[in-house]
Amino acid sequence: MVPELRGVYSQSRTLAGVEPMVREAISLFLDVPEDSFDVAAVKVLDPATEDAIRAAAEARKAAAERQREATARTREAVVALRRRGLPQRDIGRMVGISHQRVAQLLASATKG
Repeated sequence: MVPELRGVYSQSRTLAGVEPMVREAISLFLDVPEDSFDVAAVKVLDPATEDAIRAAAEARKAAAERQREATARTREAVVALRRRGLPQRDIGRMVGISHQRVAQLLASATKG
C-alpha cells in the first residue's frame, strides 16, 4: 500500500522485492519513470514481534562476543601447550579442536 497515493497497492513474496514492486506500481499509476521518485519501505509489526527481533539481534551480538572470547582463550591454551613442546595433533585433541584449527590459531598468535 502506498499511503500517499490512494488506490496504489502492490505485493511481493520477499522483502527484497518490495521496493521494485512498489516502484513499478507508482510508476504505472503516475505515468512517470521508476527512478524519478524515492521509495521508503516501512515495517509494520506488532510490538511483540519487534521485541522478538530485537532480542534475537542482542542474543546474536552477545554470542559473537562470547565466541571472540572463546577463541582468545583457546588461542592462549594452544600457545601454552605448544610452548611445552606438544605436537599440533595432540594440542587439538586436548583442547577439543582440529589440528588444522590449532595451526590457524598458532599462526594468528604470531601475527599479533
